[in-house]
Amino acid sequence: MATWQEFMAAAPELAAFGTERLEEKVAYLATIRADGGPRVHPLTPHIARGCLFVYMDPTSPKAHDLQRDGRYALHCSVEDTNGGKGEFGLRGQAEIIDDPTVRSTLFKAAKAAGYSPQDRYVFFELGIESVLAMTYEGGDAIQKSWKAD
Repeated sequence: MATWQEFMAAAPELAAFGTERLEEKVAYLATIRADGGPRVHPLTPHIARGCLFVYMDPTSPKAHDLQRDGRYALHCSVEDTNGGKGEFGLRGQAEIIDDPTVRSTLFKAAKAAGYSPQDRYVFFELGIESVLAMTYEGGDAIQKSWKAD
């Protein structure tokens, strides 16, 4: 598992593409329900201080899913049926951010970007296991991928 900072260091062009496709946009987070079934949630991921993170109300089904089983998949929104400006998806393990200093730093970063996290929200760092990006040029799909060591 890698942090966003480690991913950026290992694959800077792919990380830049991911930042462009995810930051300040709605993406789709897939989690695992208690019965083992998949669940998909729209949300806005954030990237700050080398950390890919999400936050939500502690009563949210996605918060319950991630606290019980941290496995996730995240996929950017796509503008049209032709793939828009490209696809970016990743999967890994989410971990709750309990450290008050880290939480405060990420809270401030989200607020500085114009978002309104609440004190009661739970924050998760999204650890990265693998990344897949697709762009479409002249009818051809160009795939790039990355896996953590």
